[in-house]
Amino acid sequence: MILRPYYMKALKTWRNVPLVKILAGIRRCGKSTILEMLREDLLQSGVDADHIIRLRYTSEEFTDALTDRTMYQQIKNHMVDDGCYYLLLDEVQEIDGWEKAVNSLLEDSNTDIYVTGSNSRLMSSELSTYLTGRYISIPVYPLSFSEYLDFKSQSGLPSKELLNDYIRLGGFPVTALGNFDEHTVYQIVEGIYHSVVTNDITRRHRITNYDLFNRVVRYIVENVGKTFSANAIVKFLKSEGRSLSVETVYNYLDWLEKAFVIYRCQRYDLRGKSVLKTQEKFYLADASLKYCILGFNPKSIAAMLENIVYFELRRRGYDVYIGKNETREIDFVAIQRDERIYVQVCRQLPEESDRELANLLEIRDHYPKYAVTLDELAAGNINGVRILYLADFLLEAW
Repeated sequence: MILRPYYMKALKTWRNVPLVKILAGIRRCGKSTILEMLREDLLQSGVDADHIIRLRYTSEEFTDALTDRTMYQQIKNHMVDDGCYYLLLDEVQEIDGWEKAVNSLLEDSNTDIYVTGSNSRLMSSELSTYLTGRYISIPVYPLSFSEYLDFKSQSGLPSKELLNDYIRLGGFPVTALGNFDEHTVYQIVEGIYHSVVTNDITRRHRITNYDLFNRVVRYIVENVGKTFSANAIVKFLKSEGRSLSVETVYNYLDWLEKAFVIYRCQRYDLRGKSVLKTQEKFYLADASLKYCILGFNPKSIAAMLENIVYFELRRRGYDVYIGKNETREIDFVAIQRDERIYVQVCRQLPEESDRELANLLEIRDHYPKYAVTLDELAAGNINGVRILYLADFLLEAW
């Protein structure tokens, strides 16, 4: 089992704090393994094995429908003394009313609770009702490039080649652990995608026109890193002779977001210092989701570089926006408390340097500015803009 130090550090920070720790992310991004890592760490810390209650709530793991009451009683049956019990509850969204059971266990038992989930039922309105102010959310993503290198440490491949693999094959742990060819990786990821769509979206929301839903998804995937609106999707579908309401498109986007397939990136007006509600961009939880649907195309790499940088910023705790500076656009404005950085992403800087750097140089404040590129030889500093090779940006503690 290869450790993921970022998540272990986060879980240690919140250990024994009386809050429910919620790890949420797309299916197969590694949540269950992180719980197993936590269990091993608890054992090494001296916690008795019988005080660690590890339960998994997938349909494959149980046959009888569980309610919040039976879930609560099942866990209580494991607790035979007054010592602290560590509850590691996997895929709890499969239990209707799980929030009630967890809230009761938090209130009336000596517990430290960790739960995982992979769809909107985890983040339902009941969460606010029963756990207001009593939980901390820890988003879980597929592997960062740093983690990917750890997973591939025995491969013997140079980091530049591994970066190319990471861009092309993505960072789902299940594919990174094996020595799979491109075709097999995309088959595995396609299975993950269909599992999400079937279990977390179409079945839950009773989507009857599966073909039309998939066409909307395909449009989103084709336009990763581009601004578009629900109206644009409706007009596009109309040009294909299909009909769909704007409201339905909004629902589809919302459901995909709540299943952690896509992530919304809003625009930020640098002059007015406000978040804009129009012309958002969407990024995919992992680049391989695009390639498993559309196939790999070298021409699409530029957009997926943005995708990779976006998630690196999010992993590091930033709120990430598209920057609007009058008529110019900054790929990313990343904000964390009183800290801010600006990032432009470009595949080959020499071909795009005038436009990309001009967008950054137009910003008149003194926050750090970066241009991230696949061109190793372009690294340097131009008028205060730091130019970084993508691998350095992903690995450095900038």
